[in-house]
Amino acid sequence: MASKALNKANTSQEIFFEVELPKTAFITNFSMEIEGQVYVGVVKEKEKAKKQYEKAVSSGQTAGLVKASGRKMETFSVSVNIAGKSSVTFILTYEELLKRNLGSYELLTRVKPKQPVQEFKIVADIFEPQGLAFVEATASFLTNDLLSLVEKTVTEKKAHISFSPTMAQQRKCLGCEGTIIDGDFIIKYDVKRDNNLGQIQIVNGYFVHFFAPPDLPRVPKNVAFVIDRSSSMSGRKIEQTREALVAILKDLHEEDHFALILFDTGIQTWRDSLTKASKGNVSKATAYIKKLRERGSTNINDAVLRAVNMLKEERKNKNLPERSADMIILLTDGMPNSGESNLQKIQQNVRSAIGGQMSLFSLGFGNDVDYSFLDVMSRQNKGLARRIFEGSDATLQLQGFYEEVSSPLLLDVNLRYPENAVELLTKNSYSQLFNGSEIVVTGRVTDNDLDNFLVEVFAKGPEEDFSAQGKASVVDFDVIYTDQDYIFGDFSERLWAYLTIQQLLENSDIGTQQEKDNATAKALDMALQYSFVTPLTSMVVTKPDTEDGPEGPLIADKLTEDQRQKAERGRGSVFLGRPSKTRAHHIVPQSALSRGSSSSRARPRTFKVQSDVDGDPHFMIELPDRKDALCFNINDKPGTIFNLVRDPKQGFVVNGQIIGKKTVAPDVNANTYFGRFGIIHQNLEVRLEVSTQDISVSHNGKQVTLLWSDTASIKETDMDLRLTKNTSLFVMLRHSVKFMVIRHTKVWKRRHSQQDYLGFYTLDSHHLSASVHGLLGQFYHGIEFEVTNMSHKELWDESATMYVKGHTLNVTRHWQKDFSRDLKNGESIPCWFVDRDGAGLIDGKASDYVVPGLF
Repeated sequence: MASKALNKANTSQEIFFEVELPKTAFITNFSMEIEGQVYVGVVKEKEKAKKQYEKAVSSGQTAGLVKASGRKMETFSVSVNIAGKSSVTFILTYEELLKRNLGSYELLTRVKPKQPVQEFKIVADIFEPQGLAFVEATASFLTNDLLSLVEKTVTEKKAHISFSPTMAQQRKCLGCEGTIIDGDFIIKYDVKRDNNLGQIQIVNGYFVHFFAPPDLPRVPKNVAFVIDRSSSMSGRKIEQTREALVAILKDLHEEDHFALILFDTGIQTWRDSLTKASKGNVSKATAYIKKLRERGSTNINDAVLRAVNMLKEERKNKNLPERSADMIILLTDGMPNSGESNLQKIQQNVRSAIGGQMSLFSLGFGNDVDYSFLDVMSRQNKGLARRIFEGSDATLQLQGFYEEVSSPLLLDVNLRYPENAVELLTKNSYSQLFNGSEIVVTGRVTDNDLDNFLVEVFAKGPEEDFSAQGKASVVDFDVIYTDQDYIFGDFSERLWAYLTIQQLLENSDIGTQQEKDNATAKALDMALQYSFVTPLTSMVVTKPDTEDGPEGPLIADKLTEDQRQKAERGRGSVFLGRPSKTRAHHIVPQSALSRGSSSSRARPRTFKVQSDVDGDPHFMIELPDRKDALCFNINDKPGTIFNLVRDPKQGFVVNGQIIGKKTVAPDVNANTYFGRFGIIHQNLEVRLEVSTQDISVSHNGKQVTLLWSDTASIKETDMDLRLTKNTSLFVMLRHSVKFMVIRHTKVWKRRHSQQDYLGFYTLDSHHLSASVHGLLGQFYHGIEFEVTNMSHKELWDESATMYVKGHTLNVTRHWQKDFSRDLKNGESIPCWFVDRDGAGLIDGKASDYVVPGLF
């Protein structure tokens, strides 16, 4: 990917380069060219890069380049300061093996230029020696006018796709600044499959074998569905699970066998043995699933072992077809908290019980599940794990995964190559081949006599053994695409390295400790040799010096699924902040210049937020990604109650009541504070009333009153509450929200008076729905804004113009206190202050949020 930006202004500007790439890809190169000087990223061992990174972080000079973006993508972003009338060219290269899924390959390019771009172009060249079966190109943003601009030329073995709209064609409307180009450009294709052996290509001493024979009959399967129905599955999760299972049961073939195993604290089976998938049995099972309800805790260990024993018993009694595939599909949304709860022990138990005789596929539903636990356990047992994201399409995600594994075609697939002619093979034995998928094997060729390069494949089919053999062909890619030698010159070697590293990484957390260490060491050596950014390596990018001196390095990492999950868990926390007159070091906010733009206005971006309310009362929306914050005051008379958070789908509401100072001098504006909070979660039957004196807790019909002078805790299935004496109240409501209430005492020594008041801090809000609103809730899912025309005075007197929610606001720089991390002293946070009760920043007027009572 290449992008060139020109700064037409007379002064220096911060130029942003931001692209999204598939999470399965490895970054292999990044460079910036500024005024003839090229700055190239260097791949280093992660630990060495980390030390360099942390040294720069301590001086406030650096930031990470890669962040998770949705389910399939990662965002790579970098900014650089360039002089007026100068330009910068960014080049990013990544490599990815397109995985065949449900009968096609998919090349996805996400484009979000934010504004019309000169010389916008997407170009893709495809060459397949087997011949192309079909090629499709579409985009989520295509209108009827843009559809004709997608040019596609397809011959027998080649395809050329391009999309290059003019700036006028990119605009949403005539004269508009916005662009209609915003979404995914998708190319799907497949190749012709005329023989059972597949396609073998040899290029520059390395071979690659693509194996997906056509027209094979399916192998019957014996599947045990192990379904979590614990309390955490309540609400939409259990509904979507029921819907998906009903559809999956209807998709079973009559020669298949199945079992339904439900688990919570205990285990319940529909029938004690596997059942043939006749229409009558499927109908009865469907009726049973429609009654599925949530309850109890999560006993994963006993549930999976029950499934293993059931399949083994059926095999022992010869009740299943000899040539059939045994598999377990586990669906869970939480951590094991009943029966065996040690994750490693569960993995050991399951691996020992299965003994290589069946496959385990695991589906982790939502963000509270330990995905790495499921991932390792599945790969230890010939399967794989998949995350199911909470959302309206969760049912389709479940059905989609099942479709991928529902039709095994071959079992015990073994691909063989001449022993004296190849070395360093990637994995060449597979437990099964599924319909619509593909097996890829690569290796290094050591024998120059390629005419005798014999390839053989052996496997088990539904009725008889499968075998195929043939000789490989040498492909000269340099002749096919002379202009793209950087792609094809070492294509096979880099594909071999990519697959080898990927498989070594998969083996680095299974097997013995020595096997794990060896796999990790080999993967690291190869990643450094071939300059792949992997979980073991990082790319260090050194930025050019600025007028203020040298800039620290930037680090591009490869995110693991665990890191992506943790990022999603922390998204959107919000708190309310207390005013402070503390001053600190001067921070100049960055402004962004979009690619191809001559404007000096910052490019609008949506940032993750952390918000709270505390003190006067003062609201603060922190932006961790930008190291900045927004804040505003609400001024009203004591006794007024404001709605802070309201989520109608979850039934979660937070209201806060203002109190005044105990004594107020004549002709002095009275400070106000939050003195009471009413918090209710209707779905979980939780109700909290928090004042400066005590906390009233009501849950499932039980009620208890705690004093701030107490230290106490309440831990139940749906609620975890911890009270720290005279300091804080931490509350976690299961699969909903985490928050903290802090009790402050402000003392005026000269006046011999004090004031008790409360602060409310939302620590995790990602489970709340898109319908959440309120003075705080409206910011839970991020906010898009830009700041320009900064006065560059002293930080506490700086002013600027803010563009937000269609409004142009005058803002000033303030300092506020965040007590969420330092309960005693607080942390000083700079923020852009919006006056007039947040007018223009909040939806509507402050008075719109006034409610008649705490509940």
